[in-house]
Amino acid sequence: ASRPDAVPRCLHTASSHHNSNRTSVSHLRRRVYGRLYPLLLVRTDGSTVHIRYSEPKRILMMPLDSSTLPEAERKARLRRQFPSRAPARQEEVLEELDMEKYKKFWKK
Repeated sequence: ASRPDAVPRCLHTASSHHNSNRTSVSHLRRRVYGRLYPLLLVRTDGSTVHIRYSEPKRILMMPLDSSTLPEAERKARLRRQFPSRAPARQEEVLEELDMEKYKKFWKK
């Protein structure tokens, strides 16, 4: 009672079901298996992506390309990054120092 144009029910094809047995057999072929930590990457445009990184951090911000910034904003960022140094204070000079008072602390 089979029809000649009927498609056979049992085809010999590979199963596409992925289970724990398949993952235990397959592996990544690497020489070094490094520990990777989950990390939030913040791009220069403000978008965020979750990635895996070699160091345990929470957030990693991509560096901003200063050549694409307007001149005023670039100078403001440089001023914040490298603030001008305060003038050095002059040390107090002790004019009257009695050496006899501290003589007992010297080694003989």
